[in-house]
Amino acid sequence: MSKINDLDEFKALDPFFRIIEEGLDGLVDGGHFFDFLAVDVVFEFIITVPDYPRRVVGRGKVIELYRGYGSIFFLDRCYDLVVHRAESTVVLEYASQGEAVTNGHPYGNRYISVVTITDRKITRWRDYLDPLAVFDALGWPSPTR
Repeated sequence: MSKINDLDEFKALDPFFRIIEEGLDGLVDGGHFFDFLAVDVVFEFIITVPDYPRRVVGRGKVIELYRGYGSIFFLDRCYDLVVHRAESTVVLEYASQGEAVTNGHPYGNRYISVVTITDRKITRWRDYLDPLAVFDALGWPSPTR
């Protein structure tokens, strides 16, 4: 499992961590987003961008995936949280605002995260985002034939 020696490596994601903590308050155990995750958590990125993994299994793999986020985007804030709860499933709707690190272009997106909680740990995370917002910030991919 990946170790986190310094949470400063993930500073670009602080607003994301805070809004998820708010949305899951009282439902999960742990002091940080990564602590909320079961060791064998499954993340599925349903609507995403090319070359981003569609499925990641394991807390350590999620940590490694998120470790590089700060070289691409830096979030200034996350906001507009709406929480829907139904038994062991929580649906989080939220938005982010920040910038692309490589070119300084503004970045904003809206998300829906469908979270399954078992024994006060996140066991499954299904994520939806607007890929066009990513392209607007980073540049559009070249068409493939």
